Amino acid sequence: MFVILVYDTAVERNPKVLKTCRKYLHWTQRSVFHGELSAAQYRALMTALRGVIDPDYDSIVTYSARSPDLIESGSLGVSLGGPGDIL
Repeated sequence: MFVILVYDTAVERNPKVLKTCRKYLHWTQRSVFHGELSAAQYRALMTALRGVIDPDYDSIVTYSARSPDLIESGSLGVSLGGPGDIL
């Protein structure tokens, strides 16, 4: 499945969330990631993130589609991130 993940976390947890997401997905822009994941990889990512965030304060939202071909995207301004290697 193709997954887009967006997070909004406390500043002190940002580095841990960033590092966890980069193990599974491509960094697109500040707190946005995307990439292809199997169902098992998605579950592993969400389990890892549950151990990092404070569920009473932080927020993680995911969107999924069967294929990246089903997603149209556009951008304005500086292009950040990109399809670099996953750690």
